[in-house]
Amino acid sequence: MNYFELFEIPVQLTIDKSSLFQKFFELSKKYHPDYFINESAEKQTEALEKSALLNKAFKIFQNTDETIKYVLQLKGLLEEEEKYQLPPDFLAKVMDINEQLMEVDDNPELKSGLQEAINKLQSEIYKPVKELVEHYQDGHATEKELLQIKDYYYKKKYIDRIRQQVL
Repeated sequence: MNYFELFEIPVQLTIDKSSLFQKFFELSKKYHPDYFINESAEKQTEALEKSALLNKAFKIFQNTDETIKYVLQLKGLLEEEEKYQLPPDFLAKVMDINEQLMEVDDNPELKSGLQEAINKLQSEIYKPVKELVEHYQDGHATEKELLQIKDYYYKKKYIDRIRQQVL
């Protein structure tokens, strides 16, 4: 059972947070191990496993990047510890930002300009996949579109690491 099946929702990349919380509490009550205390050991173990799975799914669904990663893994398009090759033009832009990052250490006034450059790059990489990410429907997206989302995922991960250095 995958996380979407557990939550009884269609496979999607962005999940409505308010309905997510509601469904999480509903399922938490349904699978809480305390309600299975008088059941067989097998039923107790099953409830405990579903409860743990529910908590893992909820954590992933709260974070769009983690949800994208999970969907790509479900589709067999992303592997743990994968060595993904980022495009040279993107790496050149990141290198420019990294150079600016070194200058920020010497001149804190440059920090806002650097944050602006990071935000601009973030917008650039999101724009081509925005519609796909926000309106993804399982079975309607092509593998090519999913690979575009994968490319976005790795680029965003890279940008997020840089953003952490600026903070």
